[in-house]
Amino acid sequence: MAVLEVGINLGNRNLIEKKYYGSNYVLDPNLRAGFLSALESFTSEVFGDNINVVSLASFKLVCFCEMIQLPGEDEKNKQPLLSFAIIEKETDSVLVKSLLKKILTYFQNRFSTNDIFSKKPKFFKNFQERLDQVLGDLRMKTEDRFRSIF
Repeated sequence: MAVLEVGINLGNRNLIEKKYYGSNYVLDPNLRAGFLSALESFTSEVFGDNINVVSLASFKLVCFCEMIQLPGEDEKNKQPLLSFAIIEKETDSVLVKSLLKKILTYFQNRFSTNDIFSKKPKFFKNFQERLDQVLGDLRMKTEDRFRSIF
């Protein structure tokens, strides 16, 4: 039961990501952001809903999304601010989704909407500590939690 990776995207642009466990794949964060943005747009337009959990053979992809816009911009010009986590299959996705919601709240409280739209990912680097705090020991696989006790 662990979160393997967590991040925040604005539309098809990655703002922050943190990997807790290495993997065999190397995926460009902006490519993943583009995929998630397209998936969010598809589910929103076709089903009138947001993506929640995408289940794969070995992992789950959990998402929480809010639509945001720059102040003074046309209301139709909103973009999805999406927090995501790649988790082990047996991890509780409802719990992870509630943590992703909390992460987005902290993120929006810490950074202005203008910064979110205009700054480069390097600007948000210090927020990674907050990701660790929110996720707590869900960042560790079960065997690593036991090792930390003894």
